[in-house]
Amino acid sequence: MISRSFDLPHDSAPGRRRCQAPILLLILATTAASAVHGAGDWPQWRGPARDGLAAATSRVPSVLPTELKPVWKRPIGGGFSSPVVAQGKLVYLDGQNGKEVAHALDADTGRELWQTPYADMVGDEWGQGPRSTPIIDGEHVYALACNGEFACLRLDDGRAVWTASYEKQFGVKFLGSKAREGTASRRGNNGSAVIAGSRLILPVGSTNGASLVCFDKLTGRVLWKSGHDEAAYSSLMVATLAGTKQVVAFTADALLGAHLETGEILWRVPLVTQAKRHAASPVVFGDHVAVNSHTIGLVCFKISKTPRGFEATEVWTNRGLKINLATPVLVGGHLYSQGANRDYVCVDAATGQLKWAQPGFGQGRRDYAATISFGKTLLVLTEDGQLLLLEPNPQRYVELGRLQVCGNTWSHPAWARDKLYVRDGRELICLDLFPTSTAAGL
Repeated sequence: MISRSFDLPHDSAPGRRRCQAPILLLILATTAASAVHGAGDWPQWRGPARDGLAAATSRVPSVLPTELKPVWKRPIGGGFSSPVVAQGKLVYLDGQNGKEVAHALDADTGRELWQTPYADMVGDEWGQGPRSTPIIDGEHVYALACNGEFACLRLDDGRAVWTASYEKQFGVKFLGSKAREGTASRRGNNGSAVIAGSRLILPVGSTNGASLVCFDKLTGRVLWKSGHDEAAYSSLMVATLAGTKQVVAFTADALLGAHLETGEILWRVPLVTQAKRHAASPVVFGDHVAVNSHTIGLVCFKISKTPRGFEATEVWTNRGLKINLATPVLVGGHLYSQGANRDYVCVDAATGQLKWAQPGFGQGRRDYAATISFGKTLLVLTEDGQLLLLEPNPQRYVELGRLQVCGNTWSHPAWARDKLYVRDGRELICLDLFPTSTAAGL
């Protein structure tokens, strides 16, 4: 194993070109491969492959209707967790009567099928309730509470199969404002688990050898524990890098890869930033990993294997793109995302060069937008509840439509069954974007 530290060079110009044509070919190949998904479900954080790409079977919206009426909507409790949809069911998490609660609905009608309290509700000055996005996998739902309580529930009736506790099993306690820095122990557990085959990996964040913990997803048996980093707010990814399948984690202290089967830390790049506020998920393409935060900007590394072990080598850095909360989406060799200056940006993924920036995304402290790619179009839900349809054009910003669809939101929408499911601070809403569809069930 080779651990490579990373210091931002003082002379790094934004988008300094440090790579050759092969990286562009890898990006284009990865984009094409990621577009191949299963049926039109949205079972986990950022979609079928956790990359913000809609399933290949999805209808592609080319315009937004002039008037958008909800198919259904229902009041919900507090929290910032995103909805997920699979097998005709929608699952969301919220706060109810001092508890964090998992709910399952009929995705077509919004009718509640079951609800299961699974943890005490906690929060901070930004709000209370669950923040991590659940996962629907086969016959089960996996839900993480703000305070580190975790539950595997049956999808058909919500009954608990197994549970885990960050505090009781691994010594990681939610401290709230008593915590000294902005890790998950202060702001709550936002990062979502990831499933690979029979394994489920959680960003537990224990500094005593359990930064990452791998469980048997059906029984809850711990298979391995690894690392000494605290958890931030980023969700995990699984990818094959330099020929080895691994878990990619953006912790409070570093970007790293851990062997999927054993948990061995294969490579690690220290990325210590102000308040340790790493919120975005890693973007993986070929053997490259890009991450962003409000301190380091947007950074890309290449993972390689040498006779000495694995290495993470800086490919490019754009320090001006201090994107705080949003995770970019890769389309056609370019990254599209909410920017750092209340704007929306397009970045060349091969070089880090900013292609364009469009102002007017966010007001005041608002700095989040969620992006879903359909290949030919992008759906962008802004923090203030505006839904935009954009063309992924690396030459210029092209807006195809704009509608107000909900209130303020930090929750990523779900696109499933050719419908959009959005959540704000008060309601969960199902929207049909195709003009020929008929709204019902109001």
